[in-house]
Amino acid sequence: QVQLVESGGGLVQPGGSLRLSCAASGFTLDTYAIGWFRQSPGKEREGVSCINSSDGSTYYADSVKGRFTISRDNAKNTVYLQMNSLKPEDTAVYYCATTQAHLDATGSYLPASYDYWGQGTQVTVSS
Repeated sequence: QVQLVESGGGLVQPGGSLRLSCAASGFTLDTYAIGWFRQSPGKEREGVSCINSSDGSTYYADSVKGRFTISRDNAKNTVYLQMNSLKPEDTAVYYCATTQAHLDATGSYLPASYDYWGQGTQVTVSS
């Protein structure tokens, strides 16, 4: 019943912006935590950002802090990741994931904290 669908990826030049969307179904967004992860070939899955929808608390990886912003729209049951000032090293497949839990800063970046995952959307930053 719980489903997550990512969209909004694509090709962008360094310094550009993209907004990723994670559309949720099968649960009410305000009772779950939603995390964004990314993975490049040969690298482990990296936690990017998380929002605890119940209280709106957010967390960001140091590598994206100040450039990325996570937000929610409860009416659309969707979580967004606004990505600005993109760098080639941001190139990856981006995944959203969810769990019915309130996550702290440490737990929010651990893939094992999450129960459901989307299929991912490719982000490529290149000139």
